[in-house]
Amino acid sequence: MPASPSTARAINDRLALRLLQQEGPLTAGQLKQLTGLSRPTVADLVERLSAAGLVAVVGEAGEQRRGPNAKLYGIVADRAYLAALDVRTEGVSVIVSDLLGRVLAEASVPIGDDTGTGPAVEQAVALVERAAKEAGAMGAPPREGARAWGRLHTVGIGAPGLIDPATGELRDSSGLPAWHRRLVAALQERLPHARIIIENETNLAALAEQREGAARDRDTFVLLWLGHGTGAAVVLDGALRRGASGGTGEIGFLPVPGTGGLPSATDCAGGFHSLAAAGAIVGLAGECGVEADSAGAGAAELVRGAVGAVGGSAASGGAAARFLGALADRLTIGVASVVAVLDPGCVVLGGEVGQAGGGVLAGLVEERVRRMSPLVTEVRASVLGGGAVLRGALLTARDRAQDELFAPPGR
Repeated sequence: MPASPSTARAINDRLALRLLQQEGPLTAGQLKQLTGLSRPTVADLVERLSAAGLVAVVGEAGEQRRGPNAKLYGIVADRAYLAALDVRTEGVSVIVSDLLGRVLAEASVPIGDDTGTGPAVEQAVALVERAAKEAGAMGAPPREGARAWGRLHTVGIGAPGLIDPATGELRDSSGLPAWHRRLVAALQERLPHARIIIENETNLAALAEQREGAARDRDTFVLLWLGHGTGAAVVLDGALRRGASGGTGEIGFLPVPGTGGLPSATDCAGGFHSLAAAGAIVGLAGECGVEADSAGAGAAELVRGAVGAVGGSAASGGAAARFLGALADRLTIGVASVVAVLDPGCVVLGGEVGQAGGGVLAGLVEERVRRMSPLVTEVRASVLGGGAVLRGALLTARDRAQDELFAPPGR
């Protein structure tokens, strides 16, 4: 059955908006060429989108032609603003962008273990408000019937822990600070006109790596997150898989040899977390005789230093080579388990540690997986590292905002 005129207009409008977002400003002629639509149809949709405040003339094409130059149309970037948060056990980072994803403000604040729930929530919310004000995204609520220009439209949050697939809320976890769960409600109260969405941090990192990072050419892969803790995100046939309870990828609880114990339902000590989390990596470096360049160096700094010390190859001896080899042995236990069950064909070593290890650590893990499994698996290093969570949260916020803003009137 052919689409109704209103449905056809909505489809054409969204197609044009996506092209303007992806390609940048375009002339009506270029939109006609890229969409395959007729000239009158393109003229109508440009008029509709301009009236809706989504598209505006941003310049001229400057082409050599008779008569006036063709007008260039672009997305109205300040039609709405977006915020992205990376919520970790030790603090919060935030970025604020316009509708095109251009970062306008960014900030972070540490939150200590001894900070109470109320003060921790207040610090995080105040950080978001300051960044939004700096970006000019704290416009007044719209009058009835008026367009909501220049306001913070959507806030995307990446946090550790399980997201309930039924409610979209962060589930209670004994291993996470209480302020994590209170933060969403507090933000919604202080920013009542913004849409607040929360997603597991590793899932957001995988989304970012798929769109802009190490997995851009893959529609099936697994991201192994290596940071303060461990996690995994599973993308199959282009879709993120969450599982029945939202727990797909909780690889920190995977029982593995070499830990001297078993994990419990409330504590992943004894699981893969005990081999590959940041604290375990720091301990392993000490066992291998790797000395930090500075006091209090974290896991990523130690791995980066070891990679630099071996000069791009861990085949030679020495403390750095022993450390990287031992770390690769540990990571391979988790990677090989994932490969045996999912056969993803590609595993990305994500987070700060995965990025720090680069091609050297990824190559060592791939070599070991090849010896352990008949399933061909490419192991890649993260391109985005720890910044993947913020980037994924921003991409998710932008998608949600555009789904609403680009929707036909009355939907």
